[in-house]
Amino acid sequence: MRIDDIVIVQDAKDDSNEVGIGDYFFDNIISEIESLKLSAGIHFKSYGLYRLLSRRFPYAIYDDILDKIVIIIAVLDLRRDPKFIKKQISVRGLNSEL
Repeated sequence: MRIDDIVIVQDAKDDSNEVGIGDYFFDNIISEIESLKLSAGIHFKSYGLYRLLSRRFPYAIYDDILDKIVIIIAVLDLRRDPKFIKKQISVRGLNSEL
């Protein structure tokens, strides 16, 4: 699938700006997000969104595709309680962001 653009919603930006997160982590997550230009839509769906697992950190990037645009909904730490992750995804769902 050809992707025209990637949009990161504000809540997802806030996820990756937590205190104590270094430049290496941030650069890695941005690289993972940019890789979605080539691999969007092929990842496992979790909670109704595509989930890209970070290669180096225990984080997942939750996204959806709308008219050839990848929308990053959340960047979440997978060490958190699954109930927390599910709640964050349901609160931030694609329909509430647009």
